[in-house]
Amino acid sequence: MLKSELRTILLPALIFFAACSDFLQPVESTPTPTEFEYNYWLLQRTYLFEDELPNLDPEGDSVQTLYEALKDPYTRYVPPSKSEAVSISINTSIVEGDVGMEYMLLANSLYPIFTYRVYPDGPAGRAGIPRYGNIRSVNGVELTGDDAFATYNAILDTSAQVELVIYRDSTETTYNLTKETVYAPTVFVDTLNSVIFVTITEFKLNTADKDSGTVGELKAYLDSTQNEKSTRVINISKNPGGHVSQCVRAADMFVSQGTLSTREWRTFAPDGKNAYKKLSMEAVKGDPGEKGKFVILASGGSASCAEIFAASVSELTDTPILGKTTFGKGIGQTNWKTIAGGLAIITNLEFKTPKGNSYHKKGIVPDYECDGDMVLCVSDFVKSKSGALAKPGKTPEDLSPFSIIERNPNVGGAILQQNELE
Repeated sequence: MLKSELRTILLPALIFFAACSDFLQPVESTPTPTEFEYNYWLLQRTYLFEDELPNLDPEGDSVQTLYEALKDPYTRYVPPSKSEAVSISINTSIVEGDVGMEYMLLANSLYPIFTYRVYPDGPAGRAGIPRYGNIRSVNGVELTGDDAFATYNAILDTSAQVELVIYRDSTETTYNLTKETVYAPTVFVDTLNSVIFVTITEFKLNTADKDSGTVGELKAYLDSTQNEKSTRVINISKNPGGHVSQCVRAADMFVSQGTLSTREWRTFAPDGKNAYKKLSMEAVKGDPGEKGKFVILASGGSASCAEIFAASVSELTDTPILGKTTFGKGIGQTNWKTIAGGLAIITNLEFKTPKGNSYHKKGIVPDYECDGDMVLCVSDFVKSKSGALAKPGKTPEDLSPFSIIERNPNVGGAILQQNELE
């Protein structure tokens, strides 16, 4: 039990008042719960795995210890000092103090660093830095040997102004850049082995498209390629997930009708009592991807919101999934801003596919399994279906000695904000 039954009764009222603070204020006598009491109350009413709730000690005084008593690895408390940074990471693709590039390394090369992706709206993109350029030096320091990338990062971390010398097409060019906060794209388009790959790296609310996020990026691409006749690959092979609103809306772009996804969750009613809700999200006809031909590339790195996307598109269209069985995270979290300004991230949702199947801890099994090089596997599959089996020239990223430097990992999952629980 909490220290005061009155506080338990008044907690939902406090939350309601907070949402309507222009009109209502709690009376002065209303006791304010502590940060511990608020989180205890919230977990008791929203945490999905109810059999673990007796493990919570109502008389404890450490919020972190409260969360550590639960087995779910995705349920966690972020203290006020870190909550804003975590919220930014969850909601946006912001990269602070950057030039706006991703990189590849070529083993056993004198100058091993190559540009892999260049963000169009970042400093590098505006300066015209090309893809697959070989970075020879940064701020006058040559980038050679095994320590080249560590040296490059160290200089970037401590320099606001960056001078890069890049070699491409037998020409060496110097670029002068000023670092800034960059909104990274989350949708990339490449032609690999003569097949178009549309890679969705994550599902974010604010990205290079600051208004519509990942959905806006994907829609812009689909709108501009509505006459494309070839089969394209939607690559979510390393996509850890993101916001439910984003992955469901993204799936809707390829589906003309049907239930895209169903979620069930624990929450509380206005009187503070437990409530259980269910919501099905329906497809809306008329989106740009509905008439195109696609396959989905997934892997064990495809998780949560990415699995919602894959299941929705594959079960409601004739789009096959290729690759490997997905991660198997069929649960989601809601983010709650706490009284002290912390962030409570609580697993309280479970998702079902359009056919009502649960994939939690099981994953989504591909229609066609790929062994070895998945890009080669998928492109060969696409070309075998279309009859186009000509072998094209390779781009640098197809060459086996190259390794791609992954962007700093962001929070994935299947995330909802408090105001999305409608």
